[in-house]
Amino acid sequence: QVQLVESGGGLVQAGGSLRLSCAASGRTFSSYSMGWFRQAPGKEREFVAVASRSGGNTYYADSVKGRFTISRDSAKNTVYLQMNSLKPEDTAVYYCAASTIWTIRGSSYAYWGQGTQVTVSS
Repeated sequence: QVQLVESGGGLVQAGGSLRLSCAASGRTFSSYSMGWFRQAPGKEREFVAVASRSGGNTYYADSVKGRFTISRDSAKNTVYLQMNSLKPEDTAVYYCAASTIWTIRGSSYAYWGQGTQVTVSS
Protein backbone atom coordinates (compact mmCIF):
# COMPACT_ATOMS: atom_id res chain seq x y z
CA GLN A 1 0.00 0.00 0.00
CA VAL A 2 1.31 3.44 -0.96
CA GLN A 3 -0.23 6.75 -0.01
CA LEU A 4 0.62 9.79 -2.12
CA VAL A 5 0.18 13.44 -1.19
CA GLU A 6 0.82 16.19 -3.74
CA SER A 7 1.66 19.80 -2.97
CA GLY A 8 3.03 22.87 -4.69
CA GLY A 9 0.21 23.82 -7.00
CA GLY A 10 -1.04 27.36 -7.35
CA LEU A 11 -1.66 30.32 -9.61
CA VAL A 12 1.16 31.53 -11.83
CA GLN A 13 1.48 33.81 -14.83
CA ALA A 14 2.35 32.45 -18.25
CA GLY A 15 6.10 31.98 -18.54
CA GLY A 16 6.47 31.32 -14.83
CA SER A 17 7.53 28.23 -12.93
CA LEU A 18 6.18 25.91 -10.27
CA ARG A 19 7.54 22.81 -8.59
CA LEU A 20 5.13 20.10 -7.58
CA SER A 21 6.02 17.59 -4.90
CA CYS A 22 4.53 14.19 -4.18
CA ALA A 23 5.35 12.58 -0.86
CA ALA A 24 4.93 8.83 -0.64
CA SER A 25 4.32 6.84 2.51
CA GLY A 26 5.68 3.38 3.11
CA ARG A 27 9.05 1.76 2.76
CA THR A 28 8.66 0.54 -0.80
CA PHE A 29 8.97 3.82 -2.68
CA SER A 30 11.89 2.51 -4.68
CA SER A 31 9.74 -0.39 -5.94
CA TYR A 32 7.56 1.88 -8.03
CA SER A 33 7.84 3.87 -11.19
CA MET A 34 6.37 7.29 -10.45
CA GLY A 35 4.28 9.23 -12.89
CA TRP A 36 2.60 12.59 -13.17
CA PHE A 37 -0.73 13.01 -14.93
CA ARG A 38 -3.06 15.95 -15.35
CA GLN A 39 -6.69 16.59 -16.07
CA ALA A 40 -8.07 19.85 -17.36
CA PRO A 41 -11.77 20.76 -17.03
CA GLY A 42 -13.86 18.88 -19.57
CA LYS A 43 -10.89 16.85 -20.77
CA GLU A 44 -9.63 13.35 -20.16
CA ARG A 45 -6.72 12.67 -17.87
CA GLU A 46 -3.43 12.73 -19.75
CA PHE A 47 0.07 11.49 -19.11
CA VAL A 48 2.71 14.11 -18.32
CA ALA A 49 5.93 12.39 -17.19
CA VAL A 50 7.29 9.22 -15.64
CA ALA A 51 10.48 8.36 -13.75
CA SER A 52 11.81 4.85 -13.33
CA ARG A 53 12.34 3.22 -9.94
CA SER A 54 15.87 4.52 -9.73
CA GLY A 55 15.05 7.82 -11.38
CA GLY A 56 17.65 7.10 -14.00
CA ASN A 57 15.13 6.88 -16.81
CA THR A 58 12.48 9.48 -17.55
CA TYR A 59 9.94 10.04 -20.30
CA TYR A 60 7.74 13.01 -21.13
CA ALA A 61 4.67 13.85 -23.10
CA ASP A 62 5.55 15.86 -26.19
CA SER A 63 3.50 18.78 -24.90
CA VAL A 64 5.82 19.28 -21.89
CA LYS A 65 9.15 18.02 -23.21
CA GLY A 66 11.88 20.57 -22.67
CA ARG A 67 9.81 22.53 -20.14
CA PHE A 68 9.05 20.01 -17.37
CA THR A 69 11.47 17.84 -15.42
CA ILE A 70 10.57 14.87 -13.26
CA SER A 71 12.91 13.76 -10.51
CA ARG A 72 12.78 11.68 -7.37
CA ASP A 73 14.54 11.65 -4.02
CA SER A 74 14.50 8.18 -2.49
CA ALA A 75 15.81 9.45 0.84
CA LYS A 76 12.74 11.65 1.14
CA ASN A 77 10.31 9.27 -0.62
CA THR A 78 9.35 12.19 -2.83
CA VAL A 79 8.92 12.75 -6.54
CA TYR A 80 9.01 16.22 -8.05
CA LEU A 81 7.77 17.89 -11.20
CA GLN A 82 9.61 21.09 -12.05
CA MET A 83 7.49 23.06 -14.48
CA ASN A 84 9.06 25.96 -16.37
CA SER A 85 7.80 28.22 -19.15
CA LEU A 86 4.25 27.49 -18.13
CA LYS A 87 1.44 28.09 -20.59
CA PRO A 88 -2.28 28.64 -20.02
CA GLU A 89 -2.89 25.22 -21.58
CA ASP A 90 -0.96 23.65 -18.71
CA THR A 91 -3.84 24.58 -16.40
CA ALA A 92 -5.13 21.36 -14.83
CA VAL A 93 -5.29 19.28 -11.70
CA TYR A 94 -2.00 17.42 -11.48
CA TYR A 95 -1.82 13.95 -9.99
CA CYS A 96 1.11 11.79 -9.04
CA ALA A 97 0.78 8.03 -9.26
CA ALA A 98 2.76 4.87 -8.55
CA SER A 99 3.08 1.82 -10.75
CA THR A 100 4.98 -1.44 -10.44
CA ILE A 101 5.83 -1.27 -14.14
CA TRP A 102 7.37 1.33 -16.46
CA THR A 103 4.40 2.73 -18.34
CA ILE A 104 2.61 5.87 -19.48
CA ARG A 105 -0.80 4.22 -19.25
CA GLY A 106 -2.82 5.61 -16.38
CA SER A 107 -4.75 2.37 -16.02
CA SER A 108 -1.53 0.65 -14.96
CA TYR A 109 -1.01 2.92 -11.97
CA ALA A 110 -2.44 1.41 -8.80
CA TYR A 111 -1.95 4.31 -6.44
CA TRP A 112 -2.93 7.95 -6.91
CA GLY A 113 -2.68 11.15 -4.96
CA GLN A 114 -5.57 13.53 -4.42
CA GLY A 115 -4.30 16.06 -6.95
CA THR A 116 -3.10 19.65 -6.81
CA GLN A 117 -4.49 22.50 -8.91
CA VAL A 118 -2.20 24.40 -11.27
CA THR A 119 -3.62 27.51 -12.90
CA VAL A 120 -1.64 29.48 -15.46
CA SER A 121 -2.97 32.92 -16.32
CA SER A 122 -2.32 34.60 -19.66
